[in-house]
Amino acid sequence: MPPAAHAAPAAPPASPASVALLLRAVLARAARAVLDALAVLLPVDCAGCGAPDRSICAECRQSLAAPARRMERRGVSGWAGVAYAGPAARALRSFKDEGRTDAARTLAVPLAAAIRAALAELDPGEGAAGPVEVCTVPSTAAARRARGYAPVELLLRHCGLRPARVLRLERARADQAGLGREDRQANAAGALGAVRRLDGRRFLLVDDVVTTGATLAEASRAIRVAGGAVVAIAVLADTPLRHPDGDSKVP
Repeated sequence: MPPAAHAAPAAPPASPASVALLLRAVLARAARAVLDALAVLLPVDCAGCGAPDRSICAECRQSLAAPARRMERRGVSGWAGVAYAGPAARALRSFKDEGRTDAARTLAVPLAAAIRAALAELDPGEGAAGPVEVCTVPSTAAARRARGYAPVELLLRHCGLRPARVLRLERARADQAGLGREDRQANAAGALGAVRRLDGRRFLLVDDVVTTGATLAEASRAIRVAGGAVVAIAVLADTPLRHPDGDSKVP
């Protein structure tokens, strides 16, 4: 008589954590497959290097994930996510000037790092002074119409943040790109004002690119005049300074 067959021991039930990891891996693989298929049907160049790829290739994404860097300009200090150079500069120009909003999610990563670094500098005891609100420099109406979106606000949305719109343009000003330090300061001086009194309110000032710091200095001035305080500054990118006095021709 043949020996009795023994049933294989039942596998232990999978834990919820392992199931979640497996599901995440399956979804990630499916997402990559969908993106690869779309790249064939609708070819897209990398916004950072121009290589045929998805919105931003893996190599450029890695370069944008560098640790935040301290940013110092005359009268302005804070944190920047990356240097405005190479793939970061090209991706940001594509995002702002060529409608490449598909790059916003990746560009939001270094901005979020700069924001975390800026807020980490605050004295923990200052929590009793009230919350810190996010403030951005307003775009001109013409720029907003031309783009169809506000670049910094879109980046902040990907960071899970919504700015308080407390600043407004008081007068027309030229595009800062290509201007030297003195011209930038003159162009920015008096260009911004608060929409209301800001007594007792504290702000994290956020912008996309800092060159000489003239725009950030003007925004800080407008907030102070209205009774508010800028307690931290974060930017997506800071330009490499070409001269010790803070002058640079990089936009």
